[in-house]
Amino acid sequence: MNVLTQPFSAERLLARRFPDVQQTYAPRDCILYALGIGFGADPVDTSELPFVFEEPRLKVAPSMALVLAGPGFWAREADTGIDWRRMLHAETELLLHRPLRPGGTVHARTRVTQVIDKGAEKGALIYAERVIRDASGEPIATVRSTSFARGNGGFGGGAASQPAPHALPDRPPELCVDSPIDRRAALLYRLSGDPNPLHVDPAVAAAVGFDRPILHGLCTLGAVVRVLLKAYCDFEPERLRSVKVRFSRPVFPGETIRTETWRDGSVVSFRAVVPGRNVTALDRGRAEIG
Repeated sequence: MNVLTQPFSAERLLARRFPDVQQTYAPRDCILYALGIGFGADPVDTSELPFVFEEPRLKVAPSMALVLAGPGFWAREADTGIDWRRMLHAETELLLHRPLRPGGTVHARTRVTQVIDKGAEKGALIYAERVIRDASGEPIATVRSTSFARGNGGFGGGAASQPAPHALPDRPPELCVDSPIDRRAALLYRLSGDPNPLHVDPAVAAAVGFDRPILHGLCTLGAVVRVLLKAYCDFEPERLRSVKVRFSRPVFPGETIRTETWRDGSVVSFRAVVPGRNVTALDRGRAEIG
């Protein structure tokens, strides 16, 4: 069990120097990621086959950038002062500068860009950014994330304002797609680089109030990106330019998520709901399509 060695400090997080992370990945890793977010569930759907079969040319799900060259579960490190067992992923934004190749070497560095004190009863928001580059130093993607540290509010930070979330259109969605989530999805998805035991260990899940492990928020997002690729990009990964979303409620492996979308020109607004529990899992979603 992790034992905190230092109190929580926004100034120390902002000054924290993360080591550069280099990762070499191969077609097998791309296929494993695609399987983790639901590609290949229908064995006779040939439209998805290029994401899980390397012949004649493997396609890479653009959301795979979310798991490349990540810093690991750094909030669990004792010197952060973060109560990691009560930490949740709140928002993610992915900017794609160019398509991912089906293998290669990338490197990235993470930095904390902002920490907002929401008060002792609400917690703290921690904003981080990671720029992923190829071996020549050219950027491939930028990943921005917001984490909600529920156990770290009240540290005395200023009342900074949060960026305004994307507003969903005030009209019925034009598309609704149901995606069943495999009961083993979290076990498979974690092999792509997210080791948080909250998604695997029932004891850790119970410690933060869940009756069983929850699905990774980024896995839920990946499943939605799969829907967007099919509906708006003809499964051409290079057409997805960016995606941003707020994580509202957890999804449990074995549930079905329903993706609801609205298109306005090059912008697709979306959310994902869990009909079985009548809750919104992903909200305020915005994707840009080329």
